[in-house]
Amino acid sequence: MLIRQLVVFAQWENEAAIDQFLENNPLGNILAKGWHTRLTFIRQWGNITGFEIPKENLHIDTYDGPVVAVTLARMKLFEIPRFIYWGRPVEKLVRDHPGTTLSLASIRFPRTVSTFSVWKSQKEMTDMVYGRSAVSHPKRHWDAMKERERKDFHIEFTTLRFSPISEFGEWNGRSSIIPEFKKDIE
Repeated sequence: MLIRQLVVFAQWENEAAIDQFLENNPLGNILAKGWHTRLTFIRQWGNITGFEIPKENLHIDTYDGPVVAVTLARMKLFEIPRFIYWGRPVEKLVRDHPGTTLSLASIRFPRTVSTFSVWKSQKEMTDMVYGRSAVSHPKRHWDAMKERERKDFHIEFTTLRFSPISEFGEWNGRSSIIPEFKKDIE
């Protein structure tokens, strides 16, 4: 648990609206002192309410470039212990994976969980998902996905994939968290 730290995942109409929020809103002033990245949507797997997710997936050439993955889940209350059992090894896999430059998990009690990870490349991320990474116990994510298919942990669940377009500030004294990236959208 990271006490006294705030993670915000938000959706904006355009970059001018983000800039205005960071400059003119009291919460925005606080957030502007930290780290943030701006992202372009690539694809969604699963569904969750409360966000306007584009209907069309974009084709962005990010296979060798950095990618950001976000998961949002609303848990079935009585499935939380089972989710922790299967999810904790996956969290460690992502956290310690050589392909990530930042990985975070957060919870909004009692049942909303989220992850945020920055990957050096989409290939490294998908290799991790399918258990093809050269790491100890590489199939942890794959096994947890199979268990979820057997008996779902969630009321709602989605994984969102994004291409980073810019980065601002520092996270715990670190900057340049996103490796050099391509800005070209095809």
